Amino acid sequence: MTNPIRRSAILAVLAVLVWQAPAYAHHPMGGEMPQTFLQGLLSGLGHPIIGLDHLAAIVGVGALAGIARRGVVPVLIFSVAMMAGVALHLGRIDLPAGELLVGLTTLMIGALLILRVVISPALVAVLFGVAGLVHGHALGESVVGAEPTPIVAYLVGLFIVQSAIGLGACALAQHLTLGRIRTSALSAIGIVVALIGGAVAAQAAGLTV
Repeated sequence: MTNPIRRSAILAVLAVLVWQAPAYAHHPMGGEMPQTFLQGLLSGLGHPIIGLDHLAAIVGVGALAGIARRGVVPVLIFSVAMMAGVALHLGRIDLPAGELLVGLTTLMIGALLILRVVISPALVAVLFGVAGLVHGHALGESVVGAEPTPIVAYLVGLFIVQSAIGLGACALAQHLTLGRIRTSALSAIGIVVALIGGAVAAQAAGLTV
């Protein structure tokens, strides 16, 4: 294992330990229901950042898009699917083993990044669509029961920040594919994403990480 990958793996383990500590991982408002447009917007902007599983997933999606040179489309597919997932939760449609699926889809994204798999547009739509739907459903929990105005603001903030993160990761991945050392950095990012996803899945399954 090269030094960059080893350092990133160590950082990933530390990140997972931090993630497992008691925290408001999915609640930028400190666990309170957003009541206003501003609170809904801040909640939407904060969710993909303070939730390591969601942050890892969107970074992985963006990096895979950059490797495949497919531009903004995969990122937008994931973002739109997340909106649909939130809508499902708001519609009281349950998703069995939701947290486990969040972890497994994040793990899958990390594995694809480690292997630097270039997937077809059709498979991109299916995989990223399903992953986005699962993550969106989990994020929707924080606004169930809120008024329409903060919910709309939440969706706007969520779409903006996760798309920005994904597109940033896409641009970075395109830059990192220029050389062998830089390419190993992509594997390191994939390891981080996969470890976080594996930790989430293991915790959801009741296993000790």
